[in-house]
Amino acid sequence: MLPMHAIFPASTTSFCDAVKIMSNVMHLIQVDSVQRWMEDLKLMTDCECMCILQSKPISTEEDAQSEFSLSSQHGACDNLQLLLKRAWIISTELTRIVQKLEKNRWQRVHSMTVKVNCHVRSMINEYNAFTRNSWEEMHQYETMLVEKCSELTTVTERCIQIEDEQILKSMKSCINDALTTVAQYFGQLIELALTYEIKNLVREIDSSDNLYSAESATSNLFSLTQEGSHLCRIIAKEGGIVALFKICRQDCFRCLYPQTLRTLASVCCVEESIQHLEKVDGILCLADILTDNTHSQATHAEAAAVIAQITSPQLTFTHHLSSFLENMEEIVTALLKLCQEATSGEVFLLASAALANITFFDTIACEMLLQLDAVNILIAACWDKQKVDSPYSRDQVVTILANMSVLDQCASEIIQASGVQVLMEMLFEKPSSGNSPEVAACERVQQKAAVTLARLSRDPEVAHAAINLSCIPRLIELCRSPVERNNSDSVLVACLAALRRLAVVSPDGLQESDFQQLVKPRLVDSFLLCTNMEESFV
Repeated sequence: MLPMHAIFPASTTSFCDAVKIMSNVMHLIQVDSVQRWMEDLKLMTDCECMCILQSKPISTEEDAQSEFSLSSQHGACDNLQLLLKRAWIISTELTRIVQKLEKNRWQRVHSMTVKVNCHVRSMINEYNAFTRNSWEEMHQYETMLVEKCSELTTVTERCIQIEDEQILKSMKSCINDALTTVAQYFGQLIELALTYEIKNLVREIDSSDNLYSAESATSNLFSLTQEGSHLCRIIAKEGGIVALFKICRQDCFRCLYPQTLRTLASVCCVEESIQHLEKVDGILCLADILTDNTHSQATHAEAAAVIAQITSPQLTFTHHLSSFLENMEEIVTALLKLCQEATSGEVFLLASAALANITFFDTIACEMLLQLDAVNILIAACWDKQKVDSPYSRDQVVTILANMSVLDQCASEIIQASGVQVLMEMLFEKPSSGNSPEVAACERVQQKAAVTLARLSRDPEVAHAAINLSCIPRLIELCRSPVERNNSDSVLVACLAALRRLAVVSPDGLQESDFQQLVKPRLVDSFLLCTNMEESFV
């Protein structure tokens, strides 16, 4: 998710900061561009009308109020969506002003400034119409933003009447300062509105005494988590984690557990959320849910998703979760059972992703998995296309096997479960489409399969099994053919390492040219040779 703390800073001190703010806000709502245009068309055309009329009112106060009647019927989530859409339009226009200003397009700068002025006023009017509760601090920033926008419009209007380049140069500095201040006030105003609406949602969840209100508020909160990490920080700060776990601890809301846990998983993409989770004994609650056989598999899967999120290797601060270590054995056991009993690919993916992350989290987890017969369970799952139905799932399985392969006892388990054959098949992993995430997942599967084979091949029995399955020719093909490895350097390095390990056991399995180019030189020299090599079609 986009780090939205860059969008709403506490203060903005330079023109460059204003440019960054505007470019970041443009990505607040990440949807299809045509869909975005169609949704924003009415707002944009309304604004064009206002620009032509120099923002003169064309209706009575009663008529103007009726314009917002539809907005006033929306809930807190819809209110925020409207606010974010208007903010996106404003940020787009401000970014365009910056671009035109750099090119000295003064007429365009002025007309676009008028447009921004209209949008800012419309945004404030819309928000006040559906909240009907403007407090002092909010009103203060609204006033300052409107005044600064008006000042910006006045300055740009003067610029189109001036022809002296030196005067215009000095005026540009004044416009830069005004844009910077507008960006600051705009960011702080949006921040206040977001905080206010999220606080209301959290309060509604916390005080819910019936399924309908709890479900509605939780659903709205989940929608907001999709808008960026900054909103997740606000949710955590305003007590969202506490409120969500309150739902998960009440039997009367059991049917809402999957939805609530999904929301928790989304919120816990930031450090602040995980810290709050730790404070409210959230891990113990998750462990209780995972080990409670009376819960549905959907509930267990969503609890696994939360575990996967908070143990992500990308979040370095999760290694300080002391309560996780205390409950790790119960959690690992429950997750492995979920992998074994999964009735769909999605359930298996969530459970295996959590296990894969835990194997990075602590090496003790690998020993636990070995004792729990995880190798046999995971290898068996790979033959079940209902469970392991995508490169994403195979990525999780091979990650677990790669991390477990550092244990000496793992080799015999792999042999007994026909795991070498599965690893060999993973070397042939190919994307079914040109989808970038799928291509990346296939590369990870190939890389980790080669790494696992290299580690396990220190055991002669595993090495001979790999050789008998024609692993050496496939590794050579991956090294020499960039297309076979999707032009991935990481796959190349892993395959070179595995090939060298197998060449020690069976040097006769390589042609002289392969040995001289891929095995004998230093690894870095073989790597450079392969990366500069034209694909051979012989």
